[in-house]
Amino acid sequence: MAALLTGACSKPVDLKQTVQVTDVSSGWFDFGIQNGKNKLVPSVTFKLKKNGDVNLSSISLNLTFIFIDTQEHADDVFVQSVAFEGAETAPIVVRSQWGYTGDPPQTRAEMLQNSHFRDMEVQIFAKQSSSQWVELQRVKIARQLLTE
Repeated sequence: MAALLTGACSKPVDLKQTVQVTDVSSGWFDFGIQNGKNKLVPSVTFKLKKNGDVNLSSISLNLTFIFIDTQEHADDVFVQSVAFEGAETAPIVVRSQWGYTGDPPQTRAEMLQNSHFRDMEVQIFAKQSSSQWVELQRVKIARQLLTE
């Protein structure tokens, strides 16, 4: 671990204290038909806002999609670099590759009501250069259908 903490050229920023997750929305994105089945994937959209006096041009993100009832891991999505435009980022849309599938004629809305459907949440982790990952926020994936 010590090797990971050395070699940083600039003073690390305490991301938990200086970066906030804002403008959050979530749901199940209609991924279309895959292998003859309707597919829905969890999706989250948000912005990051930093305190005005913080010298931070970009950060990396790792989003972990997990099932709420068991904390079972479904997928991770890594975003290498998210740039700040002034004090905030542009909207960030992250979708898992993992998802639910259903045979037509079951509609996508019916898929969300299926007795086997399990709710999920996403953990949003961030880090700056060689610093450690810090959890910024957990977001429950809303049980709503997204088409955009």
